[in-house]
Amino acid sequence: MTGIDEAINEAFRPIATALVDFVFFSVSIGEAELPLIVVWLIAGAFFFTVRLRLINIRGFAHAIRIVVGKEDKATGAPGEVSHFQALATAVSGTVGVGNVTHVAVAISIGGPGATFWLIVAGFLGMASKFVECTLGVKYRQINADGSVSGGPMFYLDKGLAELGLPILGKSLAWYYAVCIILACLGAGNMFQANQAYVQFVNVTGGESSMFATRGWLFGSILAILTALVIIGGIRSIARVTSKLVPFMALLYVSTALVVIGANAAALPGALVTIVREAFSPEGVTGGMFAVLILGFRRAAFSNEAGIGSAAIAHSAVRTKEPLTQGFVAMLEPFIDTVVICTITALVITLTVYDPALLNDGVISGVELTSSAFASVIPWFPYVLAVVVILFAYSTMIAWSYYGLEGFIYIFGPKRWAKVTFNSIFCLFVIIGCTMELDTVLDFSDAMIFAMALANVLGLYLLVPVVKRDLDVYWARKRSNP
Repeated sequence: MTGIDEAINEAFRPIATALVDFVFFSVSIGEAELPLIVVWLIAGAFFFTVRLRLINIRGFAHAIRIVVGKEDKATGAPGEVSHFQALATAVSGTVGVGNVTHVAVAISIGGPGATFWLIVAGFLGMASKFVECTLGVKYRQINADGSVSGGPMFYLDKGLAELGLPILGKSLAWYYAVCIILACLGAGNMFQANQAYVQFVNVTGGESSMFATRGWLFGSILAILTALVIIGGIRSIARVTSKLVPFMALLYVSTALVVIGANAAALPGALVTIVREAFSPEGVTGGMFAVLILGFRRAAFSNEAGIGSAAIAHSAVRTKEPLTQGFVAMLEPFIDTVVICTITALVITLTVYDPALLNDGVISGVELTSSAFASVIPWFPYVLAVVVILFAYSTMIAWSYYGLEGFIYIFGPKRWAKVTFNSIFCLFVIIGCTMELDTVLDFSDAMIFAMALANVLGLYLLVPVVKRDLDVYWARKRSNP
């Protein structure tokens, strides 16, 4: 780490520590620390699943039909992007480096059992995503230039005003707007850039790489590439992500399946290990309860269900029926957590999982996943490096839009506001590449979960509106299939 990189890192560390202490207020239960914000998210996801009568199961096939164009043609409907483009943009914001890194972090701390709770959290999160993205479209704002603004800022503001709570709605909307601006700079920017840089250095010589002490240089290149897309707004972002997401997902999944296939004989044992350790009273760090908390926390960071960020991308869809995009949005946690995170966990569990090595802190994060890939074919880490950089890049351009919409909510859709925010965002790409993982991870977690404080409260208050609209929607579909 150069003097420049070290100075930036040391200046930022106390800020990240203070934010973590504020957001992750925890209570001790045995040896485990229970962050109340995780309870807030999971309780909400469970409540929405029950309140909407398992919409995550009974609405799944309908969601597929909408994405492939068999429902809701949306001819002449307001909006800027198609159902698939909105989904691709939102997926690019969730399917990111976290799918590689956070699974590795969860397993390195909590063992394979954390994977089980990742999957459970992903399933429950589908209901949260349905509610927030339906509301995002329902209460979106069509601007004078034809562009669309939406997301929690708008449904908290407008939706709660309709319920006779205008002051609460406006306060929560402003709080959320500030949080998402900061969150996009942390989780959607610095963390992604940091892990892309780490993997790039690993495959270009490690400590002998010319970039090993030049995080700022790699960050500058990445910032320029990011700027080339985000200056075009949501339409430019959607065009890129709709092509990039399928390619990078297929590349990663196919490579991971090769690793799993090479260890197919051990697959049944790995699955048994994941389930057994999920309910193990001993556990790796404090028993079953600690592993459960760890899995839920990592899943919430990865799929962002209950956070509200994806509702911003989904709000730009061309449709006259808000519920259709709620159905489409449910596919995000399924793709992100149930499919991709599970595949990553299996790769690690089948190849390099060693409690003694991991608990000593010898290897963690993206380096752990990279080692798992290399255990089968030595040059696979190069493929992973490409995937990680693509994941990071797609996540950053999606999150730049999320943060920009928060900025626009506060300052209005003015040109100077867009230019100012995009410039700040690109600067933080560079900062992220100069920092250590623990500092970036703490800041990212803190800001992601801070957003949920306001968003989930709004979802609790507004879910009756969604339930009423859903009942009408299903009745209409039954009478006119």
